[in-house]
Amino acid sequence: QVQLVESGGGLVQAGESLRLSCAASGRSVTDYTMGWFRRSPGKEREFVAALSWNGRDTYYADSVKGRFAISRDNTQNAVYLEMNSLQSEDTAVYYCAAQSSSAYYSGRNYYRIQSLYNYWGQGTQVTVSS
Repeated sequence: QVQLVESGGGLVQAGESLRLSCAASGRSVTDYTMGWFRRSPGKEREFVAALSWNGRDTYYADSVKGRFAISRDNTQNAVYLEMNSLQSEDTAVYYCAAQSSSAYYSGRNYYRIQSLYNYWGQGTQVTVSS
């Protein structure tokens, strides 16, 4: 199994950038589709971005498309979420999650389905002030 630890959250002004990191241990991130999710105050946890286990596909929620970018560093065994042009609506706890590679073949929106993610980090808080 894999353990995930997020870092990089903080308080920023609207329009600024942050880079979240998700450090993995126990298994290689290349064994998993890696996703970022977030939970805003008073809302359910929602999908933000994902990177397929084979590194071929990236997926984004419409609300972050063009502003956020997910990437992976195999040598560091980590996944990142680069967040630009942050808005107050991006304020949330951000979670990193890992999904077994077999789920890649389970259907069209496999990367959005939270129940298909096997491992989760503890989350990191991002607060954007306007």
